[in-house]
Amino acid sequence: MSGFDLQNFMPYLINRAGVRISDHFAVELRRFGLSIAMWRVLASIWHDGAMRLSELADSTSIEVSTLSRQITGMQRRRLVTRTRAVDDARAVAVDLTPEGRALTAQIIPLAVAYETMALQGFSTEDGATLRRLLTRLYINLTENEPPHCAKPELQARRG
Repeated sequence: MSGFDLQNFMPYLINRAGVRISDHFAVELRRFGLSIAMWRVLASIWHDGAMRLSELADSTSIEVSTLSRQITGMQRRRLVTRTRAVDDARAVAVDLTPEGRALTAQIIPLAVAYETMALQGFSTEDGATLRRLLTRLYINLTENEPPHCAKPELQARRG
């Protein structure tokens, strides 16, 4: 036995929890004809306002080309607009339409209810600590290079 305990491996635990809540919330979103990715777009713009496609990709953790196709579909549904940014004609800004804003406002209470369900049995302080720790974890993973664990000879063969 290597001493590796999958059941206590933090990335595994985070993924399990994230997938479980997303799967449950996705059922609710289907009633509105939305996917989890579409919800992340709506919620991000709701929270931060209109933003460039690259900023939205970062905020939603959706790859830019995938997000661009997603935005096109959401435009057809009149949930978002895509316009040239005022300060850079090459950049595209995405914003909510009145319909997108109304739909997002309707879904937010459901999102909050799912968060409340996920945090059952947590004290208010534990919930705040979890949010703070997950935020720090994300910052760590954003600011630091991943460890390069492969042996040099394996890296040379891959190159």
